[in-house]
Amino acid sequence: MSLAAFWLSGMALAADTLKDPRPFEAQYRLEVRGWPGATITHRLTNEGSHWLSDMRFSITVARGQEFSRFAVNGDETQALLFNSSYSVLGVGDSYELNENDIPSLDRQTALFDLSRRAGHENCIESAPCEIEFVDQKGRDEHFQYYVTEKNTNAPDTISVPAGEFEALQVSLIDIEKPDRLLQLHFHPDWPGLILSAVYQKEGSRETQLTLTNFNPDGGTTP
Repeated sequence: MSLAAFWLSGMALAADTLKDPRPFEAQYRLEVRGWPGATITHRLTNEGSHWLSDMRFSITVARGQEFSRFAVNGDETQALLFNSSYSVLGVGDSYELNENDIPSLDRQTALFDLSRRAGHENCIESAPCEIEFVDQKGRDEHFQYYVTEKNTNAPDTISVPAGEFEALQVSLIDIEKPDRLLQLHFHPDWPGLILSAVYQKEGSRETQLTLTNFNPDGGTTP
């Protein structure tokens, strides 16, 4: 049960400054075709000179966790460490990548980086941006992405079980597998926070992720 399609990186920016990261805890409902539903807990925490993004889930037959440590310097994000582990019916594996193993970004750091950059670049469907990251084994992944804007006069919104939020819709296409499409909604003010995600293969929905609970640092709401 891979979340590989979620982890991405950005390209050149417009002149405006990107949002600073803020700690949060979120829960998502994960639905994967052929599997029982699961709850994913996602935490973004500050650890002094760097940040930690941690995602984990557990159901009766399977469990998994991914976390990434990364540094933020202005508009730049630097991957420092990535760890991924999973087990199904007690059988699984684990992977770890150090900074020297990550020439671009790991997929957890890239998720944060993309959500932070989305809407600050001229990436449209007719002229998408090319992005890349490494998977849990350090293999290069190549995608294209673009931002979809439905309303030019006001921010788009999305309603999910956690509430109604402003949203940016980002579509991603695997360059090597163009029949795969991932559509994500990010909150423009909370880098790393996923509002919803739908992964399609040959036009059929394979995976869906939906925000069910959001606990921002300090108890405020976005």
